[in-house]
Amino acid sequence: MTEQPKRIVSIYTEATPNPGNMKFVVNKMLYSRKNIEFKTAESVQGRSPFADALFEFPFVKSLFISNNYVTVAKNDDAEWFELIPEVKEFIRAYLVDMKPVMNEEALATVVVEDAGTNEASADDDEIVVRIKEILTKYVQPAVEMDGGSIVFRSFNQGVVTVGMQGACSGCPSSTITLKAGIENMMRRSIPEVKEVVAEAI
Repeated sequence: MTEQPKRIVSIYTEATPNPGNMKFVVNKMLYSRKNIEFKTAESVQGRSPFADALFEFPFVKSLFISNNYVTVAKNDDAEWFELIPEVKEFIRAYLVDMKPVMNEEALATVVVEDAGTNEASADDDEIVVRIKEILTKYVQPAVEMDGGSIVFRSFNQGVVTVGMQGACSGCPSSTITLKAGIENMMRRSIPEVKEVVAEAI
């Protein structure tokens, strides 16, 4: 019986606007359905063996998995130039061995707090539909490039509340982007919008 050839896994890193976060991009789909954030090792709850394994590193603070990348947030006392080779080699070896990234059974059974969505629903009024459309078409693709995600939470009395995930969560520059970029775009396109604020998820 011949051995199956091992898959070739290539990985590269992309810096994010948040210096505490690094994006590790691979030539394999990690999570195709949407994205998922684990703020602590305890929050994994069996949903991702890959995340559980990454949290074994003492410097890993939180994880954000989306499409073909994982954004890793590190503790403040660790330096990326020391950590990147170690993390890259770990991810490469994990994927070469074809270990599971997600546990679909656990994903289906673990109940998590609703983090919001940019998909329009039948219950949304016209303004909310337009807000979600702008987030989906213009904002989310740029935010994903930076290793994060932005999701609609609510619209109340002219204020749009969004949730920031991954590298965008707690990033000083994301606040500037939110006000200077996203808020201005929303206000120009939708007169009813007066302000956009971020709520940590």
